[in-house]
Amino acid sequence: MTAPPSVMIAAADSGLGDAAPACLTDPTTLCAKVYELSGLGWLATNAEALIEKPAKILLVVVVAAVVRMLLHRAIRRLTDRTATGAMPTILRPLRNRAAAGGTDPLEQVAARRTQRAEAIGSVLRSVASFVVMGIAVVLVLGELGLNLAPIVASAGVVGVALGFGAQNLIKDFIAGIGIILEDQYGVGDVVDLGEASGTVEAVGLRITRLRDVNGVVWYARNGEILRVGNKSQGYAQVVIDMPVAHDTDLERCRRVMQEVADRMYAEDDWAAVLLAEPESLGVEQITAEGVFMRVQVRTTNADQWRVGRELRMRLKERFVAEGIRTPPPLIGAASGAAGNGTR
Repeated sequence: MTAPPSVMIAAADSGLGDAAPACLTDPTTLCAKVYELSGLGWLATNAEALIEKPAKILLVVVVAAVVRMLLHRAIRRLTDRTATGAMPTILRPLRNRAAAGGTDPLEQVAARRTQRAEAIGSVLRSVASFVVMGIAVVLVLGELGLNLAPIVASAGVVGVALGFGAQNLIKDFIAGIGIILEDQYGVGDVVDLGEASGTVEAVGLRITRLRDVNGVVWYARNGEILRVGNKSQGYAQVVIDMPVAHDTDLERCRRVMQEVADRMYAEDDWAAVLLAEPESLGVEQITAEGVFMRVQVRTTNADQWRVGRELRMRLKERFVAEGIRTPPPLIGAASGAAGNGTR
């Protein structure tokens, strides 16, 4: 196949007929088209290196940037929808009770959800950027003519070495992502992690930092946390067992406990934190020390200890006023009986 007349005429007019590139035999090649447009033999000969490869590299970079932007936008929309989603069904009845005191537990849930969505979105965006940019770098290196086999092999060896040498670190990161995704606990929650318990001060991908009641700061690796007892999610249940003597009128005692709890529930000062009507359940346990009468009330998680202390004080004062006797401690069992005040 011979070159079209326009290409041959351009070569003759430029005086480069003898230096015309060999690619003119195929007019469909980039070399022939460049020579037809420019008439420069050196440019046509090096068209692949000077035009085609840079254009492909630029295309890879542009596509990677667009894909990264679209993924970030999709992740942002997903996390925003998660942060502003519907409240849990179990918490909806609490809104009316909490509104009187100006504090809404659902607002706390919404704040936790927003923080969790932002953390998840940050992790997902980082992963998306790493994957997209990694693929783009591999494609660019391929266009530059580099042999990717040694690089891939080296990456595989490094990955295996990291897998064995840093498996605990990887385990901690994966567990941290699971904790954030599942919202097992967050900053401000009171949790029991087994060896340590206290208020969570920070939740990271690798460690969780919490402070116990004595002010000691504990650092727990996420990969070593096997179970979590969260005392601050949704609502709290204050359960109080009051010991009375064996000869006590138990029905009268139950009514007195119910009256004390109902009066506290009706007060405006406690309306914002008591989320349901108290229940005096009656006899919970009969031991050699005495009879234990139980009362329970649902409250906000942040006020459960304050409510428990106040209710115990009121019950004790009412028992004294009503002449309801508490059992005397048995010899050698005083310390054991003292631990049965609450659970």
